[in-house]
Amino acid sequence: MLADLLDRYRPADAAEEGDVERVRKLLTDAEDVWTRAIPLHVTASALIVHPPTGRVLLRWHARQHAWLQVGGHGDPGETDPVAVALREGAEETGLADLAPWPDAAIVHVVIVPVNAKGDEPAHEHADVRFVLATATPDAARPEKPDAPLRWLSIAEALEATSEPNLRETISRVARLIP
Repeated sequence: MLADLLDRYRPADAAEEGDVERVRKLLTDAEDVWTRAIPLHVTASALIVHPPTGRVLLRWHARQHAWLQVGGHGDPGETDPVAVALREGAEETGLADLAPWPDAAIVHVVIVPVNAKGDEPAHEHADVRFVLATATPDAARPEKPDAPLRWLSIAEALEATSEPNLRETISRVARLIP
């Protein structure tokens, strides 16, 4: 599934091409690209949009001390990155109507370094990013009290995050919103 999505995806620049090539190599070399047991593993995330208003939803991530998109690790046996992004999005926001928008194509691929924490060593996420839409933005509810959610305009979202890779994702999504 991931290989097919990557085959249809065109990286925006040389840096992203390098990240995509690392993911392709991982697909060739690793038995399970989603397992946390390897230092580079795949994650799936999404920027949630409400197309009629052009707003995007960001979630506070306490570990990174940053407003970020929703998403995360695949559960054991999951191999479809779109399904992982949908599940994670629903879990983290309570939105039951999430759907790929405008389609289920990848919007961004980026390898993100993750600092060590406790027994977990430093590692990297090969994050495959999508866009999900909701028709019920007021139904969004945080998964937990320390993970608030914020609906923001594109300009506000760009201002809220200091992560260059997320700013790039937001900019790409902005071009999709009429």
